[in-house]
Amino acid sequence: MDCHSFHAIAQLLKIPEQFCKPKNCSLQRSVLDSHYQAAPSTAAVPNLDKVDFLKLQNGSDIRGVAVAGVEGEPLNLTEPVSEAIAAGFAAWLLEKKKADGSRRLSISVGHDSRISAKKLEDAISRGIAGAGLDVVQYGLASTPAMFNSTVTEDDAFLCPVDGSIMITASHLPYNRNGFKFFTNAGGLGKADIKNILERAADIYNKFTAEGLTSSKGKALASVKRVDYMNVYTSDLVKAVRKAAGNIEKPLEGFHIVVDAGNGAGGFFAAKVLEPLGAVTSGSQFLEPDGMFPNHIPNPEDKTAMKAITQAVLDNKADLGIIFDTDVDRSAAVDSTGLEFNRNRLIALMSAIVLEEHPGTTIVTDSVTSDGLTTFIEKKLGGKHHRFKRGYKNVIDEAIRLNSVGEESHLAIETSGHGALKENHWLDDGAYLMVKILNKIASARASGLTGGSKVLTGLLEGLQEPAFSVELRLKINQSHQDLKGGSFRDYGEAVLKHLENYIDSNPKLQKAPVNYEGVRVSGYGGWFLLRLSLHDPVLPLNIEAPSNNDAVLLGNVVRAALKEFSALDTSALDKFVQAS
Repeated sequence: MDCHSFHAIAQLLKIPEQFCKPKNCSLQRSVLDSHYQAAPSTAAVPNLDKVDFLKLQNGSDIRGVAVAGVEGEPLNLTEPVSEAIAAGFAAWLLEKKKADGSRRLSISVGHDSRISAKKLEDAISRGIAGAGLDVVQYGLASTPAMFNSTVTEDDAFLCPVDGSIMITASHLPYNRNGFKFFTNAGGLGKADIKNILERAADIYNKFTAEGLTSSKGKALASVKRVDYMNVYTSDLVKAVRKAAGNIEKPLEGFHIVVDAGNGAGGFFAAKVLEPLGAVTSGSQFLEPDGMFPNHIPNPEDKTAMKAITQAVLDNKADLGIIFDTDVDRSAAVDSTGLEFNRNRLIALMSAIVLEEHPGTTIVTDSVTSDGLTTFIEKKLGGKHHRFKRGYKNVIDEAIRLNSVGEESHLAIETSGHGALKENHWLDDGAYLMVKILNKIASARASGLTGGSKVLTGLLEGLQEPAFSVELRLKINQSHQDLKGGSFRDYGEAVLKHLENYIDSNPKLQKAPVNYEGVRVSGYGGWFLLRLSLHDPVLPLNIEAPSNNDAVLLGNVVRAALKEFSALDTSALDKFVQAS
């Protein structure tokens, strides 16, 4: 932080002037952090648990255990920890925005349906307020809405805010929770999250009982509550009406069911579909319930997809829509029960986007099928850029391509994270579904009928594998083969050995362009072995024309990896031997 930035922050926090002089620049960060807890007594709080803050990082998110009671999962995302993280984000934001003291910055806070949401919302609010910023609470919200609050211009809803925090752990179990952070430039990256956690650790270690008590009073004075979701849903409704030629109820007569999985997405039925004229009877699990009693809110989960498919068929609906917990992912089902998720969702969105932007590049993650590449490039006339796993990786790569002159309008993962250039490169499950609804509504406005058959028709020519499987090969971190090294180094050694092994087999061919792991074609199919982004695991994806062909590919990997005794290949062994 430079002296000018610190001086502005110091004015907001009323830090004594002697600390603001240039000769004291080296003291400024520690003064800012410790001021958060400043109180008559500087004794540290004796009963705060020791926490390794950096272990809370999960890529560009923060994740932890917020509810006690699950064996083997100790609590590490407590209220004091959350308060420190919020204070760390506030300090980061003040520095990033180069606050000059002319106005107080504000941060919006929202949450999904998790049972720990309210206590963490309060803790986050205390952390922000204690750092001298205003807090705007949204209550139950979606992750995309939280980003949008940084770009919406509406004084009545206290927008735009300078930063935003979403309290969520996506589809993870009820005892987990976490945070996602935004500014008007988008979601924060890995380096930013590490920076915030380092600040938070410093703040946490200097907490005093008096300081924590003081932050509660500051929060009460600076917290405001608004119903921002009304603004967000209104914008979604306007987008569909515009696509249909400004018809008030472009979905009138359509029967669309929604499955929110008891997450935060229940708003979509009453606040988006019904104002557009759709019938939503038969929608299910719209009520927020952080115990997720019906199924995991996850468009990749087979039980969840079976639930929405059954709802469509039972209600004879035209379309089904399903969201994950915080609505940054989604999937759909047509009137016959055909699922639009994973490769099919990517193909559908590619068809829609390439109609609007012919020839554009579609960026996806690494586990997409060869058939999808053929569909995008041969049928649709676009370009398929297969990149790495991780929604932030995919989005950042699309942004990079545009910056070097290669036009890209869609970045999408098989997980259901999809972001469009026209929507600030935000992975927004609700907006993806709006694009699909736009297609249905505009088709009807043009005189075409058939409901979701319009969507199914867009997938004509997509070649899908007869057999696909994902197996997870775990690395035993305590095994002597690691020789004290990291699981990542061991995993990279496994991949390098596999690559060399493939070079000696003329029946197999490595992918000419590949950004992650080892991708190999052979026996009419392909496999990809890669290292997990965060865990000591090597996921193996296999797609083939038949189970027998998949086994042949599995045996190739099995033979190549037999000398790596720290690698648990039991899942692969079982697959090969059972077939």
